[in-house]
Amino acid sequence: MLTFDIDAESCMLAEGRRYAQQPGLMSHQAFGPKVGVPRILRVLRAEDVRATFFVPGLTAERYPDLIRRIIDEGHEVGHHSHSHRAPLELSEGEERLDFERGMEALDRLGIRPRGHRSALWAATWETAAIAVEFGMDYESNMMDNDRPYVLETGGGTIVEVPPHWSWDDFPQYAYLWDPDVGKNVVAPSQALKVWAEELDAMREWGAALVLNAHPFLSGRASRVRAIRDLIRLARDWGDVAVLSASELADRARTDPAIERRNNDPIHVDPNVYPHE
Repeated sequence: MLTFDIDAESCMLAEGRRYAQQPGLMSHQAFGPKVGVPRILRVLRAEDVRATFFVPGLTAERYPDLIRRIIDEGHEVGHHSHSHRAPLELSEGEERLDFERGMEALDRLGIRPRGHRSALWAATWETAAIAVEFGMDYESNMMDNDRPYVLETGGGTIVEVPPHWSWDDFPQYAYLWDPDVGKNVVAPSQALKVWAEELDAMREWGAALVLNAHPFLSGRASRVRAIRDLIRLARDWGDVAVLSASELADRARTDPAIERRNNDPIHVDPNVYPHE
């Protein structure tokens, strides 16, 4: 599954609105929607595969024509909060309000997303139920499996499409001084090696690799080529399906053998773990 989070400026503004005063940083983030996404779309079109783009509401407001283009080219747009603030740093009311604002921004473009991904994968124990409340069919937040499963919430069910940091491009490419999101610049061939070896092993286990790339990182020329090479490798194997998130969720929903889990918080004894 190919997913692209078009965070653009939102993920840096979530670290502090003062960063809006840094044109170098803002331009670093704007590379994603201005250059990275068009390049990625060109590769997807040439390789004839569909992908899922998770879009914060702020990105939808700043780049509406680009988001419409993604839909027009046959790809899926998912919900990715409004402000890209981590839900774990918000109250439940603030998380719900931010969720609603993101939905409204996409709705103004005529987009009704089917799935949700939290900012930084920093979901709360309430996130899945909130996603169900807003009509989501799937989310991509939990890391306790490498195959989709159905998550039971108090308000209904949702398909979990599990991600993992090893399938993300941040550990490979993220490099900024301030805010410090990482000091990593590896060759795209190394990133491709990590993802390809994992995907190859997953063929043995019948698992699902959820590649999570960010256009301001993976939209750079050599990195786009690495994603193209991963698509071609998967196709050459002949037994790997490249699906959008909603396509994978639909398969999970109709699979009578799909695993079902409860969304149960962990309750901790403060006498055992006295520190917050």
